[in-house]
Amino acid sequence: MKYLAAALLSLIIMLQYPLWFGKAGWLNVQQLKQNVAAAHDRNIELQDRNAILYAEINDLKQGTDAIEERARSDLGMVKENEVFFQIIESSPSTTVPPTNFAHINRAQ
Repeated sequence: MKYLAAALLSLIIMLQYPLWFGKAGWLNVQQLKQNVAAAHDRNIELQDRNAILYAEINDLKQGTDAIEERARSDLGMVKENEVFFQIIESSPSTTVPPTNFAHINRAQ
């Protein structure tokens, strides 16, 4: 009877091993599910990016506003008879400290 129980126990263990650790085992299936979920999330991100790029392509093909905006921002182009003002702000280290005019007026 002991041999029969040991044989049945070993048979159950042999049948359970592929279920848990085999090529199509439970642990492998869980890992594959995680991989599929990560790939699905990445695909959604890429689809959103592609939609933005397609919208920009359509703007460039159909309208002149997008082309004009690109020319102004990227290439620094200006329209004919248009005045361009460039404001250069100085850094704090190059600014001159304010002069105390009240002190100068008293000295004269």
